[in-house]
Amino acid sequence: MARILGLLFSALIVLSACAAPPAEPQLGPDGKPLPKMYRIRSGDTADIQFRMLDSINSLRQAAGQTPVSMNANLTAAAATHSRDMSIQNRPWHFGSDGSSPIDRIRRVGYSGNLIGENISETYETELETLAAWMEQPATRDVILSPQAREMGFFWIQEPNGKIWWTLVMGG
Repeated sequence: MARILGLLFSALIVLSACAAPPAEPQLGPDGKPLPKMYRIRSGDTADIQFRMLDSINSLRQAAGQTPVSMNANLTAAAATHSRDMSIQNRPWHFGSDGSSPIDRIRRVGYSGNLIGENISETYETELETLAAWMEQPATRDVILSPQAREMGFFWIQEPNGKIWWTLVMGG
């Protein structure tokens, strides 16, 4: 029995020596590691939406604001706008049909008030995008608005990895 265990242990050591060493990170011209592409799989939707909701509510709590909840109508408006920005290949608040954020939330049946819409064209994760929004006063004000009660959040990722994020806050 000890002999068999010794052979198995020896084989394990030999096999572990055959493993390839970890790959060195690729460095950019600035000497920093190049980022890895953030790929969103179709099954990640709920996780990403709730990760964003939890993060926004943590930021709101830290700022003394009430939490918001996810709203399906606002999410539908966000999804429509992300797709439209991707088709137009430009980040802006007006749709290809001339629609405004208010028009889009009304089309999906949202009866509350529009607090604001944050958009982004990036290759970054949702949390990196949220951090960038929090650095800008106008987009931070939308996220931390005392009037906000609900949010919608969606994105479209192109085959090249570019992501069109849309956050809609309502009250």
